[in-house]
Amino acid sequence: MTSVAVVDDDRMLLDGMRSWLGQVPGLRLLATVSTVGELLAAGVGVPEVVLLDLVLRDDSDPADNIRRLRGAGSRVLVISTVADPARIVAATAAGADGYLTKDHDLPTLVAALEEVAAGRTAHSPELAFAWSRDTGPARPKLAPQELQVLRDYASGLTLKATARRAGISPHTAKYYLDRVKEKYQEAGRPAYTKIDLARRVREDGLERPED
Repeated sequence: MTSVAVVDDDRMLLDGMRSWLGQVPGLRLLATVSTVGELLAAGVGVPEVVLLDLVLRDDSDPADNIRRLRGAGSRVLVISTVADPARIVAATAAGADGYLTKDHDLPTLVAALEEVAAGRTAHSPELAFAWSRDTGPARPKLAPQELQVLRDYASGLTLKATARRAGISPHTAKYYLDRVKEKYQEAGRPAYTKIDLARRVREDGLERPED
């Protein structure tokens, strides 16, 4: 069972979440509250995932709310009516594990919850759009050699084929890939596998036209 809590000051949405999530197998809803402080003081234990509204009426800072929840041991999936790229990037930089606008349906929300509970980032069109237009530290600065190796490897080539195309040794190609992974890790966007790397390429708009 994945334990979940919801922090939102929209009473109708909280009622809807109680009804929705209470019917999903594998999810256990611990609390629905209107502030992060209320959740931390509720004594319901530490939810594995918290659904957090980005802007709350108590004027709390969104980034601070995310950091408080992460510090308490929960992962955070932001849900919001706001699709502003700058706010989305700021939320992920503060530690959010995903970002969904509130016009998504229940299956999309549940799939995102499962991704976050599994320790991964919940990808969404709004998150990909924000990252693709970001020029801040959440978008790693890649050297030309790193970018070439990333593109080739993420497109499906083996490490040896990637190295051949770049005119370098497999050892050097692996070094460049490791550097790319480190840079994404430092930006709070882990990329452990080839699938992760392919997602980062798509998110950041790094594909070649022929790919």
